Amino acid sequence: INVMEFLSKNDLRSLVPSVFSKAPSEGLSEKYVHIPTEDVLDDLETLGWKPVKAQQIKVRKSSKNTCKHFITLQNPDIQITGNDGDIVFPQVLLINSHDGKSSFQFRVGLFRLVCSNGLVISTEDFGSMKIRHIHYNFEELQNTINGIMEQLPLTVDSMNKMKEIKLDQDQLIEFAKKAVSTRFSEDKLKAITIDYKELLEPTRNEDADGSLWSTFNLLQEKVIHGMFEYNYGVKTRKVRKIKNFAQNQKVNQELFNMALEYVN
Repeated sequence: INVMEFLSKNDLRSLVPSVFSKAPSEGLSEKYVHIPTEDVLDDLETLGWKPVKAQQIKVRKSSKNTCKHFITLQNPDIQITGNDGDIVFPQVLLINSHDGKSSFQFRVGLFRLVCSNGLVISTEDFGSMKIRHIHYNFEELQNTINGIMEQLPLTVDSMNKMKEIKLDQDQLIEFAKKAVSTRFSEDKLKAITIDYKELLEPTRNEDADGSLWSTFNLLQEKVIHGMFEYNYGVKTRKVRKIKNFAQNQKVNQELFNMALEYVN
């Protein structure tokens, strides 16, 4: 099952021009080894991984061809089907830049078919893997991807444990409050009111079982996509969707770590 459209090179040129940079930023040491991200993506495709999402940070025009960029990749031949029929696809997140500030970073993630949610996992259990530009070769990349796939059983184990855990009403409200704290400062939270019971209302039947996994996915979707409101004085305001990839990734990881606290 292919649940996401794969991005062509033309798509990537328009979304992330820095992927195709033929030279690094000016002023870098001669020791800096420039490896275009395009080459890495070609190698990843050989291993079966194709891009489904791409973004680069907003910078001055002069830096847009070397700045930090994020590519999410998926292998159409690898999927996990839970006992409850929930289908999840492993994903690899590649982070790189051509300004000397970033090595190639790889993180493992999961994409949930039922709600089109992609979550990034980077905890002590799963970690992130890096390849320095100077050490890059196909074999090193293959070893890194294999290392990520070896960690997949840990990821699936965490997912299955979350499905088995039912949260009581107090725990649900507690988790919802923790989730919202990823979007607002302590001072802001003191000044606003949020209907947490409404926040926890499932948007689809699959998330109505009260399990930790469903609650996590529900909160992740609403918190990241801004699918809830808050009251500030007499005004009601809608939360904005997170569009910044780095912030999305940060909130994702924090939410996953919060969910894991209920597993241990």
